[in-house]
Amino acid sequence: MQLEGSERAPVPGARRLRPVDPAERVEVTLVLRRRSLPGEFPDVVRIGRRSPPRREVLSREEFALRHGAHPDDLARVAGTLERHGVDRGRVSVGGRTVHASGPAHALERLFGTTLEYWTGPEGTYRGRRGALFLPRELEGVVVAVLGLDNRPQARPHFRRRRLAAATDVSYAPPTVAAAYDFPSGTDGTGATVGVLELGGGFSSADLTSYFGSLGVPVPGVTVVSVDGATNAPTGDPDGPDGEVELDLEVVGSVAPGARLVAYFAPNTDRGFLDGLTDEVHDPTNRPSIVSVSWGGPESDWTTQARSALNAVCEDAATMGVSVVVAAGDGGASDGVASGALTVDFPASSPYATACGGTRLVLRGTTIESEVVWNDLSAGEGATGGGVSEAFPLPGYQNGVGVPAAPNGFVGRGVPDVAGDADPATGYSVLIDGEGTVVGGTSAVAPLWAALFARLQQALGAPVGFANPRLYTPADEATFHDITSGTNDGYSAGPGWDPCTGWGSPDGARLLRAWTSSSANLSDG
Repeated sequence: MQLEGSERAPVPGARRLRPVDPAERVEVTLVLRRRSLPGEFPDVVRIGRRSPPRREVLSREEFALRHGAHPDDLARVAGTLERHGVDRGRVSVGGRTVHASGPAHALERLFGTTLEYWTGPEGTYRGRRGALFLPRELEGVVVAVLGLDNRPQARPHFRRRRLAAATDVSYAPPTVAAAYDFPSGTDGTGATVGVLELGGGFSSADLTSYFGSLGVPVPGVTVVSVDGATNAPTGDPDGPDGEVELDLEVVGSVAPGARLVAYFAPNTDRGFLDGLTDEVHDPTNRPSIVSVSWGGPESDWTTQARSALNAVCEDAATMGVSVVVAAGDGGASDGVASGALTVDFPASSPYATACGGTRLVLRGTTIESEVVWNDLSAGEGATGGGVSEAFPLPGYQNGVGVPAAPNGFVGRGVPDVAGDADPATGYSVLIDGEGTVVGGTSAVAPLWAALFARLQQALGAPVGFANPRLYTPADEATFHDITSGTNDGYSAGPGWDPCTGWGSPDGARLLRAWTSSSANLSDG
């Protein structure tokens, strides 16, 4: 049986080098179906704009029992792998994943494919063409198989300032937080923020120097290795180190009381899935907020990979874990060569809070002006945003004016919220020992993660899946509405728009709205 959504094509411009050695060891992740009965899994995205927020959330342990992989399915997979000469590795019951490894020839036979080496614009990778096929005993049990193809899957969404103009400014992250009126008397104490990284690393010396310069306590960062990836700085501030240190420095300086956990995974679709799964279902560190600043155009993902990652974001929503994701830095086309309008994934997941970008000009900590970030004409990027062609319009976006996607699909609108992202008004950070200014929506996701950490402290409970709340009239009034600018595909305007969503936050007003909402729920 063909595995639905597993079709793969070579990277554009790549050429075939040679077949994979039949004895080469290959590692894969199998994603299994949920054990829930039909209609039993809560559909949190169908909550309407005027519906109250969900109050019931499941613990990780409860979730695994109700909605994790069924023991019978795990036994069936284990038996099938053994019969085909493939070793079973670690299992995540809640995440519904089974890791497996074996010689290439055994996995080729098991999944009906041929593995080859290719070389292209981003280097050499192991790839496959066409669809995968499942043996009869796994039909309906396994919903995705990732790892046979190990091409680089995502890119970080940060931009170092390249051009210097007389009008350029930069801000320490706490200055931006003050301009957005993050709740006073809070520092994120009690919250745990997980950041997902697909390469690079950080140095303790950089963190000590950076936080010392701000007069902020140096955070302790717990490192979690996924699929063999580690905290491995490259020494190149233009490489993935820039993403790692940006994430930690923004969250750590804006919410210094929060606990930080960095999950390092390989930059493949398997690595992305395993990293996010381990983060969301982590029974030890238990992050209440997950920040993701990596992604790629929806069309770059197989349907099975998109579905599997979206399901992890859905798991998070059901367990009360916030997932904030950068909306991309390539404007409305997300940087695709054809220039066609598309959105970035996983920002387009209806279970993630997608973060777009603005150009923020301050006088002290007072907002002087704020418009859509768009420096595409100077080669400096622009905020992502638009309409998904993969995920339908969620209930919470009904009536906010999300346009049809370019192909006519009634899809999920991106982003939900925004914040400062223009490198010309960027964040002063330290990367690989070098003081620099960085922008991009990669800075906005950790900024919102820090805001959620401070709101968690003030509310006495995790924020959880925020989108249904953010789309209620009371919350709409808490934003700085961005009404000027475009992302070369869509224009800003009053209310929600596909450039900056609702706009940038006023944290104190958001806290008042959520405090009132919580009181009303308690009274009801």
